[in-house]
Amino acid sequence: MNRSKPSRIGSMIAVVVATGAAGVATAQRDFSDVRIVTTDLGAGIAMLEGRGGNIAMSSGPDGVLLVDNQFAPLTEKIRAAVAKQSSAPIRFLLNTHWHGDHAGGNENFGRGGVVILAHDNVRERLSTDQYMVAQDRHVPAAPEAAWPVVTYADGVTLHLNGQTIEVVHVDPAHTDGDSLVRFVDADVMHTGDTFFAGRYPFIDLSSGGRIDGMIDAQERALALAGRETRIIPGHGPIVGRAALRANREMLISVRDRVRKMVERGLDRRAVLRARPSREFDPEFGGGVMSPDRFVGLVYDSLVAKL
Repeated sequence: MNRSKPSRIGSMIAVVVATGAAGVATAQRDFSDVRIVTTDLGAGIAMLEGRGGNIAMSSGPDGVLLVDNQFAPLTEKIRAAVAKQSSAPIRFLLNTHWHGDHAGGNENFGRGGVVILAHDNVRERLSTDQYMVAQDRHVPAAPEAAWPVVTYADGVTLHLNGQTIEVVHVDPAHTDGDSLVRFVDADVMHTGDTFFAGRYPFIDLSSGGRIDGMIDAQERALALAGRETRIIPGHGPIVGRAALRANREMLISVRDRVRKMVERGLDRRAVLRARPSREFDPEFGGGVMSPDRFVGLVYDSLVAKL
């Protein structure tokens, strides 16, 4: 069988994720024009958008919980946006995974006394040097103040602000430390980067991510979501269950087509030429992940298992 080895995925693959993972790269970016936009979802729940991954917020008499926190230079803007919604202090910060566009502000919040929670593997990756295959770049360990101080293996349940908040770890999907966060009473769920709404996802193979895990994670999210659940994706707009289901079906279709090509002996270049994602490209191909980059990731993920 003629298979090429999994290659570097390209210098600009998932620019937001790759540049956000290291402080040096982030420090070189200009965040002066970023505006934090808040969408009130009721029951003390809101979504904050700026640059990087979407943030969920719970506020009330028990203080503020943030789910993710984008890049470090945006911390003060995020604090200001939170202050417009609540006078309560930010007490807890939950990371859906370790990437810098979601956890880049950990050190700032940690030094301010905020309790950081995450899956065991998030602490492991933040506390040790990492290698990002996406940019052929080494990422140094984050300062200790950025490390989660409360970790879990399978999940944890929080009871804050009149909300039951279920945190569920899903097996390696986008990374090996992904969590889904469900605000049960408000019927809102944050999926982290296990779901990119309306676009092809980045799968961080160097952090344990895999295409089969992405599909399984979305199946788990669908099982948790009700007919009216509002879903905050890692990137993209708030959507409902139907959009998540359509995304999962796309992932399955592309994976299965690529797998059949691999089994027939096609190498990476031949798979890309065959354009197995072509019918989905108009709907999902307009984001940072081009069709070729996404298909290449699917190929690399499948070949790595063989």
